[in-house]
Amino acid sequence: MLDLRRIRSESEAVKTALDRRGPGVSEAIDRIVGIDGEQRRVAAQRDDVRAQVKTVSKDVGRLRGQGRTAEAEAKMAESRELGQQEKALAAEADRLADEIRQLLLRVPNLPSDAAPDGATEADNVVLRTEGYDPAAYAAHQRVPHWDIGTELGILDIERATKISGSMFVMYRGWGARLLRAMIQFSLDRNADAYEEIRPPTLVRTETMISTGHLPKFDEDAYHVERDDLWAIPTAEVPLTSLHRDEVLDGAALPLRYTAHTSCFRREAGSAGKDTRGLLRTHEFDKVELLALAADEPAAIACQDDVLARSEAVLQELGLAYRVLDLCTGDLGNSARRTWDIEAYAPGVDMWLEVSSVSWFGDYQARRANIRYRPVAGPDGKAKSNEVCHTVNGSAMGWPRTVAAYLETHRQADGRIAVVDALRPYLGGIEQLPAN
Repeated sequence: MLDLRRIRSESEAVKTALDRRGPGVSEAIDRIVGIDGEQRRVAAQRDDVRAQVKTVSKDVGRLRGQGRTAEAEAKMAESRELGQQEKALAAEADRLADEIRQLLLRVPNLPSDAAPDGATEADNVVLRTEGYDPAAYAAHQRVPHWDIGTELGILDIERATKISGSMFVMYRGWGARLLRAMIQFSLDRNADAYEEIRPPTLVRTETMISTGHLPKFDEDAYHVERDDLWAIPTAEVPLTSLHRDEVLDGAALPLRYTAHTSCFRREAGSAGKDTRGLLRTHEFDKVELLALAADEPAAIACQDDVLARSEAVLQELGLAYRVLDLCTGDLGNSARRTWDIEAYAPGVDMWLEVSSVSWFGDYQARRANIRYRPVAGPDGKAKSNEVCHTVNGSAMGWPRTVAAYLETHRQADGRIAVVDALRPYLGGIEQLPAN
């Protein structure tokens, strides 16, 4: 969430930054400032009454010691009355503080100055395109992956729908092995710098709040109401909370983690969007990369690293892709700046988002209360604890990556070529056999 102290001292600057996201986004700031002023006034009254209670309590003890019982009883009555006032003021101060927190939880992050201005995804900036030549794709590559999967027996969408409903998919035989090979390939490529974690798939409400997925996006999340647990929409959620409520050693930063998990999204807002095949599913596999850094320069260096690693995965998979700089109107709620990677799928003639690489500033870490002890300066004095910065990105979101792979590497005979990077994970085969 945003720093309340900054909202107090720079409310107009904060509102100007939020307005880059779109009209009306900054409206909550004036309300927060107003409630905060009232909360501090009530808290000051509470503290004043609390001080009076202490003074009166001392008077009670003094008067009793002097044998002045009647006066002591009168003071005790005064103390009880003040105590009731203090209790009421404390409850009101807490109520106002909670109201401020609830408002802050819904206020999005401030966009980076470097993020391009814009209102919708149409205003996103294409930074570069790699490996794409529209004239290079043959007719046999212009077949949708759902037809390829059915023809080879490696995707079974019909039975997945029978088992679980629409927007679920099932990989079979060599399709399941291909997916597993891609996942292991990505984990291996990032094992040099990122510690692998296998986090829980179900998490507490506080864990979802920490990344900003709650309360804003509860409609897109799967909630197990009986246990008040949430199915993770991305491994970013549990990885971010790995160090929730901790103070880290600044000398050990950045910390880097990777995880392969199943992810779950209800896709409540997907009406009217293409949901065929692997394009949009309720459950999907993803390999996530996440970093905790000390400050903005270190975090941006981590974001550059995640982007480079995600691009390298696509390059080794032999896929054409492009990198987009998301405009302020298309940024996720928690992000300051995001680079999306889209792989080209010739069979559906679409650019498919396969990774989002985002820098969140201290927005998520403030929600999760993740701080660090800065390294002592030359004078040997330690600075006060600071809030960490977080970065994360996908390497990759696998359904759409698989879709682009099947369509790109389909051969004239209908088989799927296996690129060099995947052969060690598939027994050395050069083509994916039909089931």
